[in-house]
Amino acid sequence: MEFVNTKNAPAAIGPYSQAVKVNNMLFVSGQIPINPNTGELVLTNIEDETKLVLNNLKNIVEHAGFKLTDIAKVTVFIKDMNNFGKINEIYESFFGSHKPARAVVEVARLPKDVDIEIEAICVKI
Repeated sequence: MEFVNTKNAPAAIGPYSQAVKVNNMLFVSGQIPINPNTGELVLTNIEDETKLVLNNLKNIVEHAGFKLTDIAKVTVFIKDMNNFGKINEIYESFFGSHKPARAVVEVARLPKDVDIEIEAICVKI
């Protein structure tokens, strides 16, 4: 088991790792809209927040030696299901033709009171 840490994504804000690599699998912790360069939350609009979260996720995946196309499962946590359409547009443009399995869950509250958090599982074949 290898703990993954990159400066190109926000540092963990608790007792966990950005990701954990086990053999050919990578488990990426939930990412929230934090600018990795400043450590500051970005709470502008759901589109920008979603882009930042997905870019942070991508940076962790690539740092661990995986590709976006290795992502097999994504879980998206959102505070307001009314934002689903906007989030889905950004998500679709980010992944293109790659379509990992996914769950989208509306929750009452997320860390730091953000509107979105995304986690992923990658598998190298």
